[in-house]
Amino acid sequence: MAVTESLKRTYVESDGLALAELVRKGEVQAIELVEAAASVIEELNPKLNAVIHKLYDMGREAAGSVDKDALFAGVPYVLKELATSWKGAPNTNSSFYLKDVVADQDAEVVTRLKKAGFLLVGKSNAPENGWSISTEPRLYGPTVNPWRADVTAGGSSGGSCAAVASRMVPIGESSDAAGSIRVPASCCGVLGLKPSRGRVTLAPMADVWHGGAYFFANTRTVRDSAAYLDAVAGALPGDPYHPPVPAESWLELSRRAPKRLRIGYSVTPPEGRSIDPEVKQTILDTVKVLERLGHDVEEHDLSFDADNAWKTYTHMSCVQTAAFFEWLSGLVGRPVTQDDVEPITWAIIERGRATSGVRHISDVEAVRQMGRAIAQDLDAYDIHLTPTLTHLPRPVGYYDMSETDLDRYNAKWTDAVFTFPFNMSGQPAMSLPLGMSKSGVPIGVQAVARYGDEATILALAAVLEQEMPWKDRRPAVSA
Repeated sequence: MAVTESLKRTYVESDGLALAELVRKGEVQAIELVEAAASVIEELNPKLNAVIHKLYDMGREAAGSVDKDALFAGVPYVLKELATSWKGAPNTNSSFYLKDVVADQDAEVVTRLKKAGFLLVGKSNAPENGWSISTEPRLYGPTVNPWRADVTAGGSSGGSCAAVASRMVPIGESSDAAGSIRVPASCCGVLGLKPSRGRVTLAPMADVWHGGAYFFANTRTVRDSAAYLDAVAGALPGDPYHPPVPAESWLELSRRAPKRLRIGYSVTPPEGRSIDPEVKQTILDTVKVLERLGHDVEEHDLSFDADNAWKTYTHMSCVQTAAFFEWLSGLVGRPVTQDDVEPITWAIIERGRATSGVRHISDVEAVRQMGRAIAQDLDAYDIHLTPTLTHLPRPVGYYDMSETDLDRYNAKWTDAVFTFPFNMSGQPAMSLPLGMSKSGVPIGVQAVARYGDEATILALAAVLEQEMPWKDRRPAVSA
């Protein structure tokens, strides 16, 4: 099917809800949107390497039976190449060890995505096993930042963020265990909400990193993020975490400008770390807007031992990684070897195997206590603002998974010192693309709320979307 310039323009200028409305009215057919997505991906992906599995035929096949009344009827979508299973799609975790694995079932969230009307057109690039805040896997090669080719697109959801920023798709799946939704959102100039712990079930998995891992999406508009939350949210009976659920939809709640809020902010990274002046200024510019809007704003720095928290959190995660690869040996038919994975992945596995059960449960308890302290420290605020990243996106190759020293590798993650605390505390946190550097790359501002209160973040984000608009910004590589 030929894609007209008019259809292509409509596709790239519309968010997900707008596209679904066109399908609902019969002005556009779902199959036309799939073809438009395929056309844009074919045009841009050679420059970006954001989509590493092209699954247009799966989208075409599903387009004929899509429910036109579904929330996201006919909206093209990419799934991150990490963990989430969509039956019939590759499921490699960007690892040579799993390069031939194809999902044989749908995850619960995919069942919800299909019901919401999404059409899968591809899988987005991710670092091996997700353990990087850049996206440069050995198996698939690096994703290029659509704003500047010499800096990282972020990770681990860099493929999805580059695809959304360049307008290949309006929404792309992402996941986050230390900032992997929010970091690439900041690098690529899109929205990235990490929801509350337990907001989206992980079934068939029960838990990942003892509540530290979250699955959601990146979008270009606040309303798409809110509606996506409506589509995928919900714990299953027996899930370990059950955040409170509002009486109304998040989409409806996002449309109501919040009344006077108490807002804290910080431009001082923990442990005396440095912050880029442009990043700091973006926070201060946001503060001025919020004060003008009548909110009560005060500076409040996070009070926690960041170095100890990061060391304990990353040590805890090694055990589950080792256990995960042990489980995978049954799927692959043989144990993982050093040659199957990237050096830093092997270092993580080896450390996990060497950790005693006593040490591991002590790490879990320490992480939970630190997470509780973080949540209590910010409980006085309806919203707390921080930089998403303390510095502008790093050069490609900075986060090198060929590193063999795990401690040296983890020490480079200090740019994300404001993101991982909220994986520990379980609070919702969203990166908003509120700034642009002089060098032409986006700057994200992170908004954090109390546990279970995505509604306040989304409502404030919708106001900032109007006050500090980003919708007309286009990266150098975009449709």
